[in-house]
Amino acid sequence: MRIAVVVTAFPSVSQTFVLGQITGLIDRGHDVDIYAATSEPELGGAEHDVVREYGLVERAHYQPARAVGASRMRRAAAAAYVLARYWRRDPASAWRVSKTSPRRLGFDSRLVLLSAGAPFAGRGRYDALLCHFGPNGNRMARLRRAGLVHGKIATVFHGYDMSRYLITEGSSAYERLFAEGDLFLPVSDFWRTRLIELGCPEEKIVVHHMGIELARFPEPGPHDDSGDGTLRLLTVARLVEKKGVEYAIHAVAALRDATQRKIEYRILGDGPLRGDMERLICELEVEDSVQLVGEMDQGGVRDAMRDADIFVAPSVVAEDGDMEGVPVSIMEAMACGLPVVSTRHSGIPELVHDGESGYLVRERDPLALARALTRLAGDAALRARMGVAGRHAVQRGYDLDALNDRLIDLLGSMGRRRAHPRVAARQASGAVR
Repeated sequence: MRIAVVVTAFPSVSQTFVLGQITGLIDRGHDVDIYAATSEPELGGAEHDVVREYGLVERAHYQPARAVGASRMRRAAAAAYVLARYWRRDPASAWRVSKTSPRRLGFDSRLVLLSAGAPFAGRGRYDALLCHFGPNGNRMARLRRAGLVHGKIATVFHGYDMSRYLITEGSSAYERLFAEGDLFLPVSDFWRTRLIELGCPEEKIVVHHMGIELARFPEPGPHDDSGDGTLRLLTVARLVEKKGVEYAIHAVAALRDATQRKIEYRILGDGPLRGDMERLICELEVEDSVQLVGEMDQGGVRDAMRDADIFVAPSVVAEDGDMEGVPVSIMEAMACGLPVVSTRHSGIPELVHDGESGYLVRERDPLALARALTRLAGDAALRARMGVAGRHAVQRGYDLDALNDRLIDLLGSMGRRRAHPRVAARQASGAVR
């Protein structure tokens, strides 16, 4: 199949789930192009090896800058550039948009449309337009409506697009996409229920998990405790509010004071709240226990997970309503045999079963986090049992290899009334949800 993967930024250090899907599609012999609004990574740090190994930047096409809202001369110059640079490959489509009645579509709106569609000019029909995050699904539906892209639209819903985005744009933001889109792939049952509440046709929805490459996370062997009795905790997350890292730092301070045990808490990731986290660490006087490591590539993350005792993912609903999907970092930690301490947030309880593969507590409760950590800290056998259970849970439902096979079936069956037989069989067996 010819498949266009549509994202906001590429490459993005934090979106390993997108890279896993793209490389999986390529490995299966499909022709994959990547379309993004910007070429800048979210934070401008580490780059994952697979970006280089697969030459993914060479497959990427970017939206040109536009001058909407600028002076008339700058806007005209931007339009001329977009038409000359991109639409010479498909002048008929550009003409169709350019001659649209001003009463129906103003100059700025036409420039936005031409700029958004520019990377697709002259590239022909795709079998599938795989859009990560709802706003990109909206964008592709609008371009297809204007005749600037061609292909079936599948939209993957993750987290912010089902939470913060709907608060700012309104609950009807996806109304037209629901009517025109061909397939909707929420990453959890939690978001599937929300899509139905918003009016998405139930027959177009299939829960499709994000996953990890288990081959990159070998079966963990016996875990050696540090010789000096240090408890090693780990978080891998962007430093943004919904990750709840501040509550984990408070929990570590409480745990250290209550147990007098030596703790090493490493936080891998960066983001706009780094300064706030640094100040909090100083205020709580836990500089000897908490380390802000910054961004790391996938290899560095795996090494850190193999060295840790417990993975901490204290996700919360942010003040602006932003929420998680199902964090891939938790899947990776479970694949490494780590017990998880997390929260009852979004789709996390679908992955981490409380009391089996970790402990779940209510959001924004550092004392509850500290109690869960205390229980695990004092029982190495319990940590080992939960680690084994977590690895098995990932193998059952979050194995990227099986999920990518299923994704191909789903994309190939778009628009048909009945699911592809292999999809139906897998759904019936419960092997992959």
